[in-house]
Amino acid sequence: MTAQSRATPLAAEHLQLGASFTDFAGWSMPVRYTSDIAEHTAVRTTAGLFDLSHMGELEVIGASAARALDHSLVGQPSKIAPGRARYSMLCADDGGVIDDLVVYRLADDHFLIVANASNTAVVRDELKQRIAGFESELRDTTEDWALIAVQGPVSAQIVAELTYTVLADLKYYEITETKIANSNVLLARTGYTGEDGFEIYCRPGDAAHVWAELQRAGTPYGLKPCGLACRDTLRLEAGMPLYGNELSRELTPFEAGLGRVVAFSKEADFVGRDALAHRRDVGAQRILVGLTSAGRRSPRSGYAVLDSTGRPIGTVTSGAPSPTLGHPIAMAYVETTYQEPGTTLQVDIRGTHEEVTVVPLPFYRRQES
Repeated sequence: MTAQSRATPLAAEHLQLGASFTDFAGWSMPVRYTSDIAEHTAVRTTAGLFDLSHMGELEVIGASAARALDHSLVGQPSKIAPGRARYSMLCADDGGVIDDLVVYRLADDHFLIVANASNTAVVRDELKQRIAGFESELRDTTEDWALIAVQGPVSAQIVAELTYTVLADLKYYEITETKIANSNVLLARTGYTGEDGFEIYCRPGDAAHVWAELQRAGTPYGLKPCGLACRDTLRLEAGMPLYGNELSRELTPFEAGLGRVVAFSKEADFVGRDALAHRRDVGAQRILVGLTSAGRRSPRSGYAVLDSTGRPIGTVTSGAPSPTLGHPIAMAYVETTYQEPGTTLQVDIRGTHEEVTVVPLPFYRRQES
């Protein structure tokens, strides 16, 4: 752990488990406990336990909270039913993505917005400006929450042992107030791994107890504590974007293939509407695609993508060997004329041109039970 980094409420637990740490967005976070592949495989086959307390929590409360967020975000939070959630984005006037978010509606006049750790302060300050004039209030409650995730095929069996909530009734992208291990929590059926799973919002003082009880309940199922390294390969296989890689201020949702999150049908004007409508109508000049390789060397973020003549036509945003699929995978932005699945391209991997094939995203989909 570095002296400059903030510690999560579970820092002592991670140290006891022998975690390796990294600084991530100003937080000291466990990057792995044993091996990246073992932790990745646990999530795909049984379950993994994650500390996500670095994520930012912002709450918008008030009679006009829904209208304020309709104006502020590209989605339509006013259409979210209480107890439900939606993926959305905060965009600038020019359509660039400031952050991608999950928006939970806890009650008619109460929303919980989960921001990326690296962007929490920017999102907070931007939202404060945007909701001014509406009958609503923004509270940064990041310090009030610890966030623990259980992800994997047997996650429901593990969580069910510690709660009275009937998990079969909790659908994907729903949230409810309940108890986990006798601690008051918000329990959401969401995640960032491509597997079924749950995110548990608890008070920081309860985090160590909740973590320990989840470990105890999960041990017979093969649950493993998991770090940021395997979280990255899991989300890559699932084709989920990472802010700073696939999303940025220089890109709109349309380049990322996420134009569906922009609610042009809502009556309320919203920040970035004109620029996003223009991008929708004109079309993006580059598009996010999946790439696979039969070789052993993985394309990495920043590597150039080339056409058959060696001309640069794009850039890799994320890449790694896929533990599940057994070969290298990557996401990249390429000129739109090269987006067709089956197209053969090359990636410049330290001076060697390795052949890759364009494939649809995601690379991996879980089997529905």
